[in-house]
This record gives sequence, C-alpha cells and structure tokens, in this order.
Amino acid sequence: MAEDLSPKTVDGYRQNLLAFRRWYRESRGTDLRWETLGSNDLINYRQHLVSVERLRPATVNRRLQALRRFCRWARDCKILKADPCETIKSVRVTRRGRPQGLEEPEVHALLRVAGESRYGHAQRNYAVVQFLVQTGLRISEAAALCSADLKLRERTGSVRVRQGRGRKEREVPLNASARRTLRTYLETRGALPPEAPLFMSGHGGPMAVRSIQNLIAQLARRAKITRVRVSPHTLRHTFALHYLRQNPGKLVELASLLGHESLDTTALYTRPSIDDLAEDLERSRLNVYG
Repeated sequence: MAEDLSPKTVDGYRQNLLAFRRWYRESRGTDLRWETLGSNDLINYRQHLVSVERLRPATVNRRLQALRRFCRWARDCKILKADPCETIKSVRVTRRGRPQGLEEPEVHALLRVAGESRYGHAQRNYAVVQFLVQTGLRISEAAALCSADLKLRERTGSVRVRQGRGRKEREVPLNASARRTLRTYLETRGALPPEAPLFMSGHGGPMAVRSIQNLIAQLARRAKITRVRVSPHTLRHTFALHYLRQNPGKLVELASLLGHESLDTTALYTRPSIDDLAEDLERSRLNVYG
C-alpha cells in the first residue's frame, strides 16, 4: 500500500489478514481466493470474532479495518471487482471510562524500587520510569530514541520523537525532574555518539520494547502496586492525568505532547472515573431510610 504507515502498523495489518485467512480455511475447508470474497464471508467472520473468540469491540474493529484497507487496495488494483467491505459495519464500542494512572505515592514507590535495582541498572531503571512519567511518550517511541534526539541545557531541554505514530515527528519539552534524572544517568555512560541508544540494555544495544515492558511490570510487583495493572502505558496515562490536573482544559496542548491526531482520544482523560461518580452520588444522596 502506498499509504504512509509505520512498520508496526503494517505488521499488525499483515497479522490480521493472516488470521482471517486461517479462519476462512478452517471454517470453509478450502484456501481463500480473494477474488471470490463476498460480504457474507466478512459478516460471518465478524460474528465469529464476537461470539466465538469473544474479542473486545475495539479488537474486532481493528481486524475489520485491516480487511477494509486490503479490499480497498485490491479493488483499486482490479483484483476485486467490488469492495465486499463497503457494507460491513463496525461493532459498536461501549463508551470507555477515564484511563487509570498512578497516584503520587505509587509513582514514588515505583521510582524507589527502580533506584534500588541491582547489577548496575539502578540509575538506568530510575531514568526509564522518570522519563516515561514526565514525558508521556509511547513505549515504542521511548525505545527508539538515540542520543541525538536529546537536547539538555541548564534550564531547558527537549526530546525529538522521530518514530511517532504515523511516522510524525514532534518535540516534547523536558521538565526539571526529567532533565536532572537524564543527566545523572548519562553521566554514567561517558561520551556518546549521536546514534547511541538513549536507554541501553545490558548487552550494549537499545532496550527493546518488550524489555521495558517487563522492567515496569517487575518494578510494580516489587513496589507492591496492586490497585491498577502497571505497564508503560499506565505511566503515559499518569502523565496525561497529572497534566490536566495542573492545566485544566488544555486539551490541545496535551494532544500535541501525546502525539494524538484526534482530540477525541485526548478527551478520554476528561471523563469522570468511577470514584468521581461514587463521590458525586454520595454527596447527592437523599435523606431517606428504607
């Protein structure tokens, strides 16, 4: 496809198409021939995803989106005479609540155990956690950073995100906490060439996405954080929620920092949580007794 999609997105579409082909073979007992594909096949597949695999609506719609893009391309290339996806509707997504982030004591607990890491990784692990909490970068964006992407001055600093979603670049400012932590960490590594990874693994290469995910999960267990499931994306939510508490109403600015294309995505952080609703109901209870 000629669309400017990230390698991760392209691979995701490929896996979704392969999953559809496997389902077709298993359900029909024959290999898929795209030129014979009809809308009934897609309706049956959607029903299978919902009723048999019991996938979440967002996951089902993501798989359908891969088929839509492929069928649109196949029609434009004359592989398909008509697009069988044109009449296929997405699954209705239930309105999501506000994403959950960490409370301040939980962030302190996570940073404390990160700073107690063994095998010489204390400063790196502390820097990873602090960086994610203070910038809100996606895990894939943080893992792709190199030395040249970082600008640290006495009173200012920023990081250039070159591997953002949709291959869009953006610049994210670094606050004093992030700058101080990064300076301390980078001092342990000496002079770095521009291409050196910002966060280095024990083997000398860049920390992989999976390695950072495992690190955050391990630190959360050691910190005994059980209220929420902690992942790098939880730290992104923590950043966004804290930003809006400190800067009420600044959705456009937050969307720019997070790299969101749509304000609808950013607006999720303004929705009330279940705790907010419970407190509102408690204050508005009727003085009657049953």
